[in-house]
Amino acid sequence: MLAWYAERLPTVEINNTFYRMPRPEVLENWSKATPPDFKFAIKASRRITHLSRLNPDTAADSVSFLYKNLATLGPKRGPVLFQLPPFLKKDLARLDAFLGLLPPGHAAALEFRNESWFSDDVYEALKGAGAALCLSEREDDAPPPLVETAPWGYVRLRLETYSDEDLGRWATRLGRTGWTEIYAYFMHEPTAPAYAQTLMKRF
Repeated sequence: MLAWYAERLPTVEINNTFYRMPRPEVLENWSKATPPDFKFAIKASRRITHLSRLNPDTAADSVSFLYKNLATLGPKRGPVLFQLPPFLKKDLARLDAFLGLLPPGHAAALEFRNESWFSDDVYEALKGAGAALCLSEREDDAPPPLVETAPWGYVRLRLETYSDEDLGRWATRLGRTGWTEIYAYFMHEPTAPAYAQTLMKRF
């Protein structure tokens, strides 16, 4: 399935790493099954985001372990998505300390799901660390503002259905950014590959 997918799309967001830390041998097999320019976006473990809640005292070892294993992917490692739980409210000091744990070249994207995080001081913290603010569209929430905190963008389009007009509007909106790369992912549904291909054609 992965080899077939990688012939048609240039990147994939891996969700099972949220539940289980990726093993080097699995990552190596993924890398071998895909073209040289393919990219894997990795969803960070819930140990970091939901159990430790970005607390550097308890998340440091997991962050180190995650990035050490992801090195197996080499140039195929794309962004690392840290998706926070909806109940976790803004804590700028904790965010700053967590961002300080990230290694050089971390390519971290943070998805905030509590509105308290959407503020200028949070955006400045992300910019200072070179981390991207994830733009996520969901059925139950208004999409957060599109704020460019890194040279590249991370977008999660999570509605069940999109019309061609919807995808056209997203292509226009994303095309107006200064991002050098845009990682955009749809829900894990049978319709997602066609949506992705349509969005790519609009650029």
